[in-house]
Amino acid sequence: MNTTQTIQALRALAHDHRLAAYRELVQAGPAGMAVGELRDQLDLPPATLTAHLNQLRAAGLVTDEREGRVIRIRADYDRMNGLIGFLTKNCCGGKSCAPAAGKKLR
Repeated sequence: MNTTQTIQALRALAHDHRLAAYRELVQAGPAGMAVGELRDQLDLPPATLTAHLNQLRAAGLVTDEREGRVIRIRADYDRMNGLIGFLTKNCCGGKSCAPAAGKKLR
């Protein structure tokens, strides 16, 4: 991922309902879930969920597929891993990220 894609993904996730939806989809695994099932899990009005899913789609974090009368939505794990990779690429300047022995994290 590049900086622009990362900013777009983080912007999409920077809302409590979108983050909750994305986390549900990640937890659902590669099979994803029907949009109606996700709506029931989050207890959101259909139009509200649609707007949030559109933001996640635009950021490339989710994909969807029509299965007859149902739309199944899935987290894009490659994109998720790309985001995590971008954020941790230069972590700790190549040194260990573990806190020094005896030091407490605040």
